Amino acid sequence: MPPFLAAAVEQALRAPSVHNTQPWRWRVGADSVELHADPDRHLPVTDPDRRDLLLSCGAVLHHLTVALAGAGAAAVVERLPDPEDSTHLATVSVGRGPATGAELFPAIAQRRTERRQMSHRPVPEEILADLAAHAARAGAVLLPVTGPEARARLAEVFRQAGQLQRSAPGYPAELRLWTHRLPGAHDGVPAAAIAQVRTHTDGAPMLRAFPDGRLRQGAQQTGHGRPDDAAEYLVVATTGDTVLDRLRAGEATSAVLLAATLAGLATTPLSQATEVPAVRQALGSSVLRVPEQPQLVLRVGWPATHADPLPFTPRRPLPTVLLA
Repeated sequence: MPPFLAAAVEQALRAPSVHNTQPWRWRVGADSVELHADPDRHLPVTDPDRRDLLLSCGAVLHHLTVALAGAGAAAVVERLPDPEDSTHLATVSVGRGPATGAELFPAIAQRRTERRQMSHRPVPEEILADLAAHAARAGAVLLPVTGPEARARLAEVFRQAGQLQRSAPGYPAELRLWTHRLPGAHDGVPAAAIAQVRTHTDGAPMLRAFPDGRLRQGAQQTGHGRPDDAAEYLVVATTGDTVLDRLRAGEATSAVLLAATLAGLATTPLSQATEVPAVRQALGSSVLRVPEQPQLVLRVGWPATHADPLPFTPRRPLPTVLLA
């Protein structure tokens, strides 16, 4: 196994995934890397149509190309290369030519998922435009949810999704399984990465209700911005809703999250509104009112003042995710 390829895959493992399930496996060759979905890490109740699984794998695929670019290697990506193997999502070969995306490489180690309130300081339009450009280069569109009416409709679809999921048989148990891992586990969402909720109105209404958070909220500058915070809500969307569309949406998600991190922003991927089919349809028709297919909601904003640093969330060691 070439050391630089192994190092790039190890860097890619920092990619975000639903509930930090890390639903991927890898096969590393002499000059290429295969990305495979790991069906054993699919969340059947939370993610009934495997959208989250594919988005997660798309994010780790983009992280890999950025890690290779950081090492000076150009990546040639063949998506869905084997019609007979639906788990084989991509083969990444080292090619000739300029390595694109190297500027995002430092953000791989810096990015965290922020589940606390954010600052009342607004995000400049030029940064939002840059994030949209990153999404477009990765094969998706980034649609902002602006205005009080649209934001209220967005909050409502998240409320509906949460209500439907909480009443779904097996959902509470699945959520608890991935937020109460055994000591020494290398996956799941630890309590130290989940914000404490002091009241039912604390924080943004679109955040998933994780149990037993221990992360302290940061201080807020009162009297400025929106009543919750000044975070922006951006929807990653695609023209279609095929396996390839979902994979590309995951790549675009990675590109946006890394670019936002480099700009100093905090970020939160929010998948709950797209996990329930009827709610996802409402997100497209009543909130966005566009023909594109919503794949994921991203929350971006400035970190709150004096917020404690976000901890690393665990990742599985490289040998445990390799295929023979």
